[in-house]
Amino acid sequence: MHDFTMPPWAIDRVMQRRGTLHVHDDMDPCRTALIVVDLQNGFMVPAHPPMPVQMAIETVPNVNRLAAALRETGGKVFWIQNTTNEASLTAWSNWFAMSRPELVQERIACFQAGAPGHALYPALEVRPEDEIVLKDRFSAFVQGASDLPQRLTDGGFAYVLIVGTVTNVCCESSARDAMMLNFKTVMVSDGNSAHSDAEHTATLAAFYAVFGDVMDTDMVIACLRKNAARVAVAAG
Repeated sequence: MHDFTMPPWAIDRVMQRRGTLHVHDDMDPCRTALIVVDLQNGFMVPAHPPMPVQMAIETVPNVNRLAAALRETGGKVFWIQNTTNEASLTAWSNWFAMSRPELVQERIACFQAGAPGHALYPALEVRPEDEIVLKDRFSAFVQGASDLPQRLTDGGFAYVLIVGTVTNVCCESSARDAMMLNFKTVMVSDGNSAHSDAEHTATLAAFYAVFGDVMDTDMVIACLRKNAARVAVAAG
């Protein structure tokens, strides 16, 4: 697991702006979605990618715990799969042009739908009631990348929890765009993974200071259970 401590400057910035450490600890479980970003063989199994994210496998137990807790309290889990297809090669040609040709070919082969690298990591506990979303950009929320924003809007979701890999690429992109689309967004510190502690910490600090909230798995689960009980009492 990453060695992560929120930097004091980020905490100070949050307190100056918000007056509370956790602005989204009131999350309503029934209106909360867990967005699991790119926990696929192609990013996690060394046989597949050129740059496996070694820390990603260590986050799987926390992701499974979060998914179970959210289902139990009335929320929903969305599994996001990075996908390469002919349309993305054309529409996102600048990204592919920035990589060495051999890496582009590896990515295409690895992340085509149906390829072994495209599959979700087998230790993830995916349930029939969960939803699968294919995306063809870093962010699952940017226009044209996927239908996730519409699914969330149609389902009445207001809060999103971001976990997955890589913290500072697809997870951060998705989290920032989710906030810009008016979802109350939380990045889960021990549910995301990067290539280094430095990248992981810098991303979470920048996100926390401006865009949304950062909590660890235990805190998120505690909030879900506390708020589920509160909602039940209010309904009664």
